[in-house]
Amino acid sequence: MPLDRFAASWREAYVSSPEAASHARDEGGCVFCDLAALEPSLDSGVLWRDDSSYVTLNAFPYGSGHLLVLPRRHVATLGELSDGEYASFTLALRRTARALDDAYASDGMNIGMNLGQAAGAGIPKHLHAHALPRWNGDTNFMSTIAETRVLPESLASTWRKVSVHFAH
Repeated sequence: MPLDRFAASWREAYVSSPEAASHARDEGGCVFCDLAALEPSLDSGVLWRDDSSYVTLNAFPYGSGHLLVLPRRHVATLGELSDGEYASFTLALRRTARALDDAYASDGMNIGMNLGQAAGAGIPKHLHAHALPRWNGDTNFMSTIAETRVLPESLASTWRKVSVHFAH
């Protein structure tokens, strides 16, 4: 059976942009470091944090409920985390998966990391994991063919749905 291939040309424009190149260099400002300093709130998009990790909305979600889990310290790789930071990060990832399960009752979930620019990380100098709920039949070709994403809820709605599950 042949494998159909579809291009994701919408991604090429970003990956080859000066903005992406600036994220690959460590020249000071980091949006994830800025978010790490903020308190959890609808305005910040931060859902939860402890001394070492935090969870926030993805400002450019692939689907409803797309969250990011990050260490608060600016590191690019898992190996740079201390044992305590690694424990906090992985526990935050598990907490995020539970919160998404409780908020969305989805059929599945994507959890993953793009480590480094070559792997597709948009901001490769600050480690982060993606977590997003998935439903049977939710895959569509809008991103591939029309360079458009169809999201049935706003980021504020996502924050409201999920934030209550981080409260306990």
